[in-house]
Amino acid sequence: MYLQSLEIIGFKSFASKTVLNFHRAVTVIVGPNGCGKSNVLDAIRWVLGEQSAKALRGGEMADVIFSGTDSRPALGMAEVSMTFGDCEKDLGVAWNEVTITRRVFRDGQGEYLLNKTPCRLRDINQLFMDTGVGRSAYSIMEQGKIDQILSSRPEDRRAIFEEAAGITKFKSQRKEALRKLEATEANLLRLTDVVREVKRQIGSLQRQAAKARRYQALLADVRVLDTPQQPSYL
Repeated sequence: MYLQSLEIIGFKSFASKTVLNFHRAVTVIVGPNGCGKSNVLDAIRWVLGEQSAKALRGGEMADVIFSGTDSRPALGMAEVSMTFGDCEKDLGVAWNEVTITRRVFRDGQGEYLLNKTPCRLRDINQLFMDTGVGRSAYSIMEQGKIDQILSSRPEDRRAIFEEAAGITKFKSQRKEALRKLEATEANLLRLTDVVREVKRQIGSLQRQAAKARRYQALLADVRVLDTPQQPSYL
């Protein structure tokens, strides 16, 4: 699997539609200060699901949308699409190419797409889990990240090693299974309470039904006894 292309529209300094094609031999992007190299990395991090505006060097998520210049008006939407090639084996899918897209509007609304089909961020995270691709995975090492890793807690470094070892997906599935088991146990406990209450109500209803049947029998006897006897003539 390799990064094939990155399409950016209205994201930060990329007002016009910009397509960056990455061939297998591409190993680095160079350019002068202020040309947008950092914005390319921010676009990659953002399309992979980054939720922190601070991590994208902004105050709020709407700051990623092109804010306009003296010669160009501000835009109302930002969109980034990232395409991976030869990914059937690594991602376990039937597609040779996978494109993930993220859009955000100035009113705060946003959406994710997987091969032009609306999806959830969770679907994208699960798709790229254990591949090293992700907003916080080891494939993105910005300036200062190495020092941060070396000085971080052992638990934080362990997450990176687990991602590289390919066991993050299994741990995530185990965590999800345990969460479902806990929810099922809570539902069973609630069901037990409901059954106990229903049984109590059934017992009360059975006693009331027995009293009603006895009342009906006694009422029938009273009606028979109250019926006047016809005189008999010999």
